Amino acid sequence: MKATLQPGISATATIVIDRDRTIDFMGERARVYGTPMLVRDIETTCRNLLLEHLDPGEDSVGTRVDIEHIAATLMGMKASLSVRVTEVGGRAIKFEFSGNDNLEPICRGQHQRFVVDIKKTEERLAAKSLKAGLI
Repeated sequence: MKATLQPGISATATIVIDRDRTIDFMGERARVYGTPMLVRDIETTCRNLLLEHLDPGEDSVGTRVDIEHIAATLMGMKASLSVRVTEVGGRAIKFEFSGNDNLEPICRGQHQRFVVDIKKTEERLAAKSLKAGLI
């Protein structure tokens, strides 16, 4: 990790809510930004911010998400997701996030990620795959 990985760094991503990001179980007239896709976009925004402050061979994995999805965002609208690092505890990184669409706040919450060494992670997963009989 680089010394630039400090509490207070932040990023914002703007996402157009396309069909793949919407729920379909309530019919075409109720297609809105689905919570699982919102969580994925928050995790991606946090990860992208971290990547700017990690060394080659490092990445991060999500370990916790606490989200309040407070308003529906219609297909075709834009959502703005803002993330901010609140704590760096070794390899454990905590974030606060919020999101808005064109009209109102849509979410808020916290997210945690853990910085990993890619090669060590690959080795650990290969050992688990072997133990599970998958390879």
